Amino acid sequence: MIAGVILEDGAAFSPDYASARTKIAALAGLWPSTAIRYDNPHEGPQGERLATEAHWFGPEAAADVLVLVSATHGVEGFCGSGAQADWLLTGGPARLPPDTAVLIVHALNPHGFAWLRRTTEEGVDLNRNCIDFAAPLPANPGYDALATAFVPETLDAATLAAADRRIEAYRAEHGPVRLEEARSSGQYSHPEGIFYGGTAPTWSRRTIGRIAADFRLAGRRNVAVIDFHTGLGPFGYGEPICGHRPGESGQARCRAWYGDSLGEPMLGRSASLPIAGLSQYAWAAAIGAERLSFVALEFGTYPPDEGMAALRADHWLHAHGTPDWASEETRRIKAALRRFYHPDTPDWRQMVLLRSRLVVAQAFAGMARTV
Repeated sequence: MIAGVILEDGAAFSPDYASARTKIAALAGLWPSTAIRYDNPHEGPQGERLATEAHWFGPEAAADVLVLVSATHGVEGFCGSGAQADWLLTGGPARLPPDTAVLIVHALNPHGFAWLRRTTEEGVDLNRNCIDFAAPLPANPGYDALATAFVPETLDAATLAAADRRIEAYRAEHGPVRLEEARSSGQYSHPEGIFYGGTAPTWSRRTIGRIAADFRLAGRRNVAVIDFHTGLGPFGYGEPICGHRPGESGQARCRAWYGDSLGEPMLGRSASLPIAGLSQYAWAAAIGAERLSFVALEFGTYPPDEGMAALRADHWLHAHGTPDWASEETRRIKAALRRFYHPDTPDWRQMVLLRSRLVVAQAFAGMARTV
């Protein structure tokens, strides 16, 4: 053990949304900070209040701001909340570089975090929601062809076997990349389905704009965003994924700051495929693309087939089942989804913390060099 590096298991991570929210608020309260709460209009499974909370540390007029975001994909919030808590537990506010602030955005999608869903209360994938809804919605004919295979009306063995045969037939005809594009790049015609982007901005998307305005992010010299995600890539490995388009200044900055480990889906160099409607685009619209340097820090968990099975069951539950929080069926489905997106093993937790510390340090160093 290296002193000061390995934390006691569980020190940063929380077992549920309510505990995570309480922990972040308590830790933030130990330091000089400013907090703004954005109340979500819905409740959690136990009737608890839901909110996105933003905590500011450092000079009010700081030129450079690092934004740490958790729970863009609700159930993935365990990881991001743990990384945010770790920054506070390890004295991050006391080590801020000159003229630099940190903004912790805890539970951007609080409904999904509390209800153990990737989606928002609208049933929308926030990372597919940030498109121009005044323009025609993107088409995804591959998803259209497989919609009832991805989320069938029942989960009995015969129905699942038939659905899987349809998916495998599509893979055989079109190849694995086209299948993954059909499944996960985003779709806008099946509200009950996976990776649904919606037909209008969600509450969480609108909250991004409110946060950026309230903390005057558009007036800063540099705004670096690290948005924590889980579910893609090797177990425990954290890939900083760049969604900046080729040729944008943000792409050049991310390459300089994060080095050869940077993933770039648009160039075919990432565990992720290119995705329509990334939340990054909402941050860029609110802040200004020329001052934004955005990465999604994606931590791998278990094999993709396990994730797709868990995601399929959760979408079935909310589309065709009865999501009774006290029922054995709901608990089983939610536990499988939680396990896939938050393995919660000691080794995985430590890999998350060590990698997040490194990427945070890279962001600080990068902003200091970018004047």
